[in-house]
Amino acid sequence: MRVIAGRFGGRKLQSPPRGTRPTADRVREALFSTLGPVDGLRVLDLFAGSGALSIEALSRGAAGAVLVERDRRVARVAEANLEAMGAAGDAEVLCSPAGAAADRLAGEGREFDLVFLDPPYAEARELLGGLAPALGEITAPGGRIVVESDRRDAPGLDLPMVHERRYGDTTIRIFSARE
Repeated sequence: MRVIAGRFGGRKLQSPPRGTRPTADRVREALFSTLGPVDGLRVLDLFAGSGALSIEALSRGAAGAVLVERDRRVARVAEANLEAMGAAGDAEVLCSPAGAAADRLAGEGREFDLVFLDPPYAEARELLGGLAPALGEITAPGGRIVVESDRRDAPGLDLPMVHERRYGDTTIRIFSARE
């Protein structure tokens, strides 16, 4: 696993322990081509894993990122990857379930321009359904929400979908937050 482009382009990322499913390099490359410039965006990664999606965004000019990972061992990998890139000062890692972190961030009045949701495929519907109320509060007007899921069970959000693409067994959907 590596960073595709930007200031960290080509650098290798540590993989998390077994039981996680990092976003494949080719899927990340296609996703960021679709997203276009991310300069200055505030990023939230609610199921961060290794941090690859957020680190890719930071590499391409995002202003900062909050990475949320419920498994402490995996969160340490994300922290190590940020440190290895020299991006630890640009990001915050929260070891917490996604719903609790989203509620906390909403309570703090924080907003994000780009939100990544890549939950464990088997729990995707349940986890995303529980996040819906907080997503409306933490996604900035005009922000985008990226959902990665299994192609056989691609959950949606009650928001306008602006893009959908399949990559093997993976589906990427991009939703636009309401203005």
